[in-house]
Amino acid sequence: MRPPRTELPPRLAGWQARSEAVLDRFLPAADAEPGPLVAAMRYAVLGGGKRIRMLLAWAAADAVGAEPERADPAAAAVELIHAYSLVHDDLPAMDDDALRRGRPSCHVAFGEATAILAGDALQALAFEVLATDDVLAARPLRLLEMVVRLGRACGSSGMAGGQAVDLAAVGRQLDLDALAAMHRMKTGALIRAAVTLGALAAGADDPAVLAALDRHADHVGLAFQIRDDLLDVEGETESIGKRQGADAERDKPTYVSLLGLDGARAALEGERALAQRALDEAVAASGGRLDPAALRDLADYAADRRR
Repeated sequence: MRPPRTELPPRLAGWQARSEAVLDRFLPAADAEPGPLVAAMRYAVLGGGKRIRMLLAWAAADAVGAEPERADPAAAAVELIHAYSLVHDDLPAMDDDALRRGRPSCHVAFGEATAILAGDALQALAFEVLATDDVLAARPLRLLEMVVRLGRACGSSGMAGGQAVDLAAVGRQLDLDALAAMHRMKTGALIRAAVTLGALAAGADDPAVLAALDRHADHVGLAFQIRDDLLDVEGETESIGKRQGADAERDKPTYVSLLGLDGARAALEGERALAQRALDEAVAASGGRLDPAALRDLADYAADRRR
């Protein structure tokens, strides 16, 4: 029986450790103006986090055969979008969370108005980082495709749309298909973008390989969300970095509320298996040239993590 992957393997942990420096490189300097806004942006992005989306972008580049550093702008762009979404999700008008990554949420630390502006600025910065990638500038159509994919992932058909569905679903139960559709938008769209952007940045251009990698990321996104739902019930505030039981308190539909603990665990294992099968399909489509070891490890970590 496979042991749970509750910690990252050393190579991926090394990538995670360098994420802080990569993000710092793209953020405004600490002494830039306007000071309060820049401070809030840096607070929201730096200082910890699982960096799953950055790791997925780097792992996809690695699978294609490029150095992970080739995907630094893509990885940073996706993480900046993720950070902005957390700032806005925590606001009183949204999920109203006072704790994020084990410390006060951005709006608690800097005020609501500054937090809203910080989220706006981080979203804009993500597209600036991606659009000014010097290497991709030589391939403008590839760069345009990446910008479009990122925009779709965080817009009304992706992350923002999923959050709108989530807010509208508070207090009522969704069926399994509707719940999965919501999370494919809210969580999965950006995870899929991370894998696709990492692969595109590394030069992947085989449609069959890209499609299989996208299917893999789709199942990883659902596995990640189901694990989040389980942690909301089984985790501890100190380890998960946010208030335990918050989803149940707000009467939000989750995999646990719909399927129970055992059913959610079974669904999680199903998504993990489908994610790994999609990687096998990607390898076959590449003629054996793809090396998805890092993506496999990340799929297991997303399903097994304790925070």
